[in-house]
Amino acid sequence: MKITDAKPVDRFRVSLRFDDGASGTVDLSHLAGRGVFRAWLQEGVFEQLSISPIGALQWPGDLDLCPDSLYLQMVGKTAVEVFPTLRNSHTHA
Repeated sequence: MKITDAKPVDRFRVSLRFDDGASGTVDLSHLAGRGVFRAWLQEGVFEQLSISPIGALQWPGDLDLCPDSLYLQMVGKTAVEVFPTLRNSHTHA
């Protein structure tokens, strides 16, 4: 799963398109001001988002977000719903 297009929509929201054609908007306000994402509170930092070579969202200062988690948030599904093979990868001790 890779992000192919990303644009800031408004404060802490981003419009995304993925390599499977899925697109939508993700609200990242729950991260703003927390830990390394405190940088987003500085004027203009959030808007400096770009797409990394591996298809993740990234910002200056080595901030990035996994494309898989953004995809799941965007489509409103669980990892097992999107990646059914995960269900079979759990082992029991």
